[in-house]
Amino acid sequence: MRYSIEFSASALREFQALDRRIRRRIAVKIDQLAENHFPLAVRKFHGEADHWRIRIGDYRVIYRIDRHRVVVVIVRIGHRREVYR
Repeated sequence: MRYSIEFSASALREFQALDRRIRRRIAVKIDQLAENHFPLAVRKFHGEADHWRIRIGDYRVIYRIDRHRVVVVIVRIGHRREVYR
């Protein structure tokens, strides 16, 4: 089942602030989350019970899954040194 993708307001701002090349790479991975929201490289995000993270080079995408609404919600996008703060 294909899930839809939603961005939190802060994740959308973080995404739009990135370099165009990085945005393209991240957009491809986010689109893949709609089909497979638990890819092999997914890890549980520490500190949040229902949050997951994927790695895209030095960048991380933090997301949660709303199974009732069939939505993957992108919560945070950022460089690895900043996203965990």
